[in-house]
Amino acid sequence: MAKSIAKTAQEPHFFDDVSAFFDHAAQFTKHPQGLLNQIKVCNSVYRFSFPFRRGDQIEVINAWRVEHSQHMSPTKGGIRYSDMVNEDEVMALAALMTYKCAIVNVPFGGAKGGIAINPKNYSVSELENITRRYTVELIKKNFIGPAIDVPAPDYGTGEREMSWIADTYTTMNPGQLDAFGCVTGKPLSLHGISGRKAATGRGVAIAIRECMDVAEDMKGIGLTPGITGKRVIIQGLGNVGYNTAKVLIEFGAIIVGVCEYDGALYNPDGLDPDAILEHRKNTGSILGYKKATQSFKTPAEGLEQACDILVPAALENQLTEENIGRIKAKVIAEGANGPTTPGAADAFVKNGGIIIPDMYCNAGGVTVSYFEWLKNLSHVSFGRMDKRYEEMSNLNLVNTVETITGKSLTSAQRMAIVKGADELELVNSGLEDTMIRSYHEIREIKNSNQAIDTLRTAAFVGSINKIAVSYQNLGIWP
Repeated sequence: MAKSIAKTAQEPHFFDDVSAFFDHAAQFTKHPQGLLNQIKVCNSVYRFSFPFRRGDQIEVINAWRVEHSQHMSPTKGGIRYSDMVNEDEVMALAALMTYKCAIVNVPFGGAKGGIAINPKNYSVSELENITRRYTVELIKKNFIGPAIDVPAPDYGTGEREMSWIADTYTTMNPGQLDAFGCVTGKPLSLHGISGRKAATGRGVAIAIRECMDVAEDMKGIGLTPGITGKRVIIQGLGNVGYNTAKVLIEFGAIIVGVCEYDGALYNPDGLDPDAILEHRKNTGSILGYKKATQSFKTPAEGLEQACDILVPAALENQLTEENIGRIKAKVIAEGANGPTTPGAADAFVKNGGIIIPDMYCNAGGVTVSYFEWLKNLSHVSFGRMDKRYEEMSNLNLVNTVETITGKSLTSAQRMAIVKGADELELVNSGLEDTMIRSYHEIREIKNSNQAIDTLRTAAFVGSINKIAVSYQNLGIWP
């Protein structure tokens, strides 16, 4: 008897979700269907396996690298280590990277990689061997290089893994001048860039602030404008969630809830992310933190508590049609990729909420990765050439003003005015400008057509239009 090829409810469908969002937005564009099909499809899907020796045993490691679109080169996207990684997920994340780069006007095509392992189950030396072998496999098939495909950190990876990738690539490509541009998210000591680690979280916080500052939109959902005093629940206190929380606190928001894999905490008067992390470091869990007025052993319960803004910054498919009706937030800011299923997103928006879509909201990481890539190609740190010149110009201006007015500034005032921008300040300035411009570009697209129902659809429309223009200008060869 022939087996059915129909999908079951348990089979992966993340790429289908992304494609459904794409198809919905495509109806608001005027591009030929063939061109839309080319934009949507993944150009290259590389699935491979390699042996790994653990003691006297041989283990087979499954891995992927997907290049979704070469309308811009190189392609760009993170590498995640998770035993949940699968081809469907990597394809979906690669597609989102394409649209994400277009939204924030970063000249990359989208890509993504993954290794199906739980890094907690491996020693540091074992992880290094796996990472280096993965890199060699990419090199063998021309799936990595500063002008070809540039990986970055993602779930389960960080500066350490990017260092191993950079070293492996440079070893295999001796004498290549721009070799360290083969990967971003590297530590500063290996040609990384200031602000990269916090970039995604900082970008999420800026996106939330821009959304909350639009009085007209806030009135529509029953909130006062501004981020100050807004109650926020963060799901995932990893790199993205932690930095989002820290910057939101700087902006004046209150973190009332934190959800992690082992439970959730809530306090309407506010929680301290640093204290929670310290508690987890000492006890092994966020549960038992004394300053939480409520604790939940089931993490999903933490998402359903009273707040103004919910930031899912963990994994995909966290907000579904099953639980979206119990979410009390008025704004969902998608710090993770694909945390809200299409059905849940529709229900939330129809109920009067606003979703700041992942493809824009968490684009801070790739934006600063772009800055790092530029730094690697130029071989000079941002600010190094002009910082002292800027300070001398400012000093001359201050001296002139003091001479004309006959009044003198204090040393602290002079320092504040004279100081030139260092690399971190320039990076954060570029990130903030990118996130601000992109948000209002998306909002303008939405407001220009009453049929465009959500910011996500508007973001897709904008990205499709940009990518379509690139493909049309490139032509088809041969």
